[in-house]
Parts: sequence; C-alpha cells; structure tokens
Amino acid sequence: MTKAQKKTSPNPVDIYVGSRLRLRRSLLGLSQEKLADALGLTFQQVQKYERGSNRVSASRLYELSKILEVPVSFFFEELDSTTAGNKVAEGQSDTWSVNLLEKKETIDLVRNYYKIKNLAARKKVMELIKTLGSIHGENDGE
Repeated sequence: MTKAQKKTSPNPVDIYVGSRLRLRRSLLGLSQEKLADALGLTFQQVQKYERGSNRVSASRLYELSKILEVPVSFFFEELDSTTAGNKVAEGQSDTWSVNLLEKKETIDLVRNYYKIKNLAARKKVMELIKTLGSIHGENDGE
C-alpha cells in the first residue's frame, strides 16, 4: 500500500473542532441542512466537518463563527497545549465533558434554561438544580 493509498484516521484536533461545531449547532437548534444552506454546502460536508474527517479551513471557521454567533476561539476552548500535546495527540479527550455536552438532554436543558427571560426565576432554577445535584448520591434508588 502506498502512502497515498494509506487510510489515516482524522486528526484529534479536527475531531475536537468538529465536536464543538456540532455542540454549538445543536444548542442553536440548527439542523445540519440549515447550516449547510447558510454555508452553501451539502449537509454531508457539514457531517464530515463534525466528525473531523474533513478539516475546516480558516476562512470556513471564520464563516462558521459568524453564523453560529461565537468567536473563532470557541472551537478551541479547553484545547490547551497540554490537551493538544498529550491527551489529544494520544487520541484521548475529555470524553466525559464532551459527551455530556453532546447529549440531547443537556442541550434541551440549556436551551430551555435560556428561554427563561426573568433573571430572578432563572437564578431560582439554577439553585434548584444545584440543590438536587448535591443530594444525588443520597437518593440514588429513588
């Protein structure tokens, strides 16, 4: 097999950027099709970006940041030199936090939380969630 024929796995940084893209798109409630339309692409290309199988160019990343209303740095948050040099280079990532942020339940919770316009009510909801989270271990069976 020649070097050109050798199939390589996606770069871990590309996978990470793709996961951040998918997270933000999901939080905004955008389908891959709608994002693709805004970019002038097919939804399959957006899928490839999100999987990390196709790299996102600098100009495309800038365009995505405008459409998704985030700074370009959003796509690299928590990807510091330690992460990029060690965990990501070894094919690992902070899977707990990334997987948690990709769950539909998490996305629905965040989306609905920010729909609460009354700041005092939103604060009370946060206090309730913190309280329920702190007693999690005490009542696992219930």
